[in-house]
Amino acid sequence: MQSITEIKSLRSQIKAWRQAGLSIALVPTMGNLHQGHFSLVEKAKTLADKVVVSIFVNPMQFGANEDLDSYPRTLNEDKQGLAELGTDIVFTPSVETIYPNGLGEQSFVDVPGVSMGYCGGSRPGHFKGVATVVTKLFNLVQPDFACFGEKDFQQLQVIKTMTSDLSIPVEIVGVPTCREISGLAMSSRNGYLSDEQKDTAKVLFATLNNTATALKQGSKDIAALEADAKAQLEDAGLKPDYYAIAERSTLKPATTADKQLVILAAAYLGSVRLIDNLQVELD
Repeated sequence: MQSITEIKSLRSQIKAWRQAGLSIALVPTMGNLHQGHFSLVEKAKTLADKVVVSIFVNPMQFGANEDLDSYPRTLNEDKQGLAELGTDIVFTPSVETIYPNGLGEQSFVDVPGVSMGYCGGSRPGHFKGVATVVTKLFNLVQPDFACFGEKDFQQLQVIKTMTSDLSIPVEIVGVPTCREISGLAMSSRNGYLSDEQKDTAKVLFATLNNTATALKQGSKDIAALEADAKAQLEDAGLKPDYYAIAERSTLKPATTADKQLVILAAAYLGSVRLIDNLQVELD
């Protein structure tokens, strides 16, 4: 596995692969890798001849009061795990490499519509940061495929929309959420939870399943289902940020005519913000 930090070296290797007729898959990450990330790499290896994993804690997607400085960084362990999977390149640029003129002078990508509300509402500017850094990575790596986890469902839809709108020749591949035995979605932020909190946190996925069951059984009162779910979370000791049933591709509030749905949820457990979702198909 090559470990590359500079753009010139990355582009040189990408050019050589392209000249050899090899296909490339990209897995963008912020590090502190867990099995959810590794499942993205495993999927990428089935899609392309070569796999590039980027590790970059992107300051543009963090708000003023968020955990940029304390975000867990485990680069040595991450590299070891990626090498064991047969990753071809791990790209670990500095902030100065990605944003040489600083964030204040950086051009950015803004994706309207799907970036509004939910995490976009709770974290203003977050998806601008995500879309900008992913666009830069697409330009640097020029992959045929890029793999993203379905746990961050709104992020996945933002990237799909951006890629389509800007005619970027990359196929976006969503990979199912990896979960703990309890059902809790794997996340780097789970490391902030105590064992007792992890036991409490499993109620988030259980609540999503309760809502999905009600929808499949014919419940049509969307507002009541959302209110009931929030009450379930509060009763368990979580503080809901949002809980919404949406049409899957547009993320607009669901109507009784919609058949392809996603239930989106975010809730605080102590200071830790958990997100999850569940896709629902109605007959």
